[in-house]
Amino acid sequence: MKQDYVGIDNKTLSNLEYYMPENGTLRQLADIFSLFADSTRLKILSALALCEMCVNDLSTYLSMNQTTVSHQLRYLKNFNAVAEKRQGKYILYSLGNGFIESIMSDGVDYIFG
Repeated sequence: MKQDYVGIDNKTLSNLEYYMPENGTLRQLADIFSLFADSTRLKILSALALCEMCVNDLSTYLSMNQTTVSHQLRYLKNFNAVAEKRQGKYILYSLGNGFIESIMSDGVDYIFG
């Protein structure tokens, strides 16, 4: 005999209401994950996980237009995903924090796990 679904109990509903992030937090979380939703940004982040690079080196190595790379670097900088430092007339880019590298590493582990 098939049982009918009885719905969520009050304790579970209470937990959902307590732990569900607010809409603003969910939007910020979606923005963070959008960093990884573009293959160009992933290529840039992957390269920067290995070494610091300037825009010219990134565009040459990745065979991409320098304007495209610069645009994506600005996007990534807005989320502190990349850091920059001036060295003479060059600006060198690197990963902005360990969080980015950790998420990418976890993603690769998930794919090949």
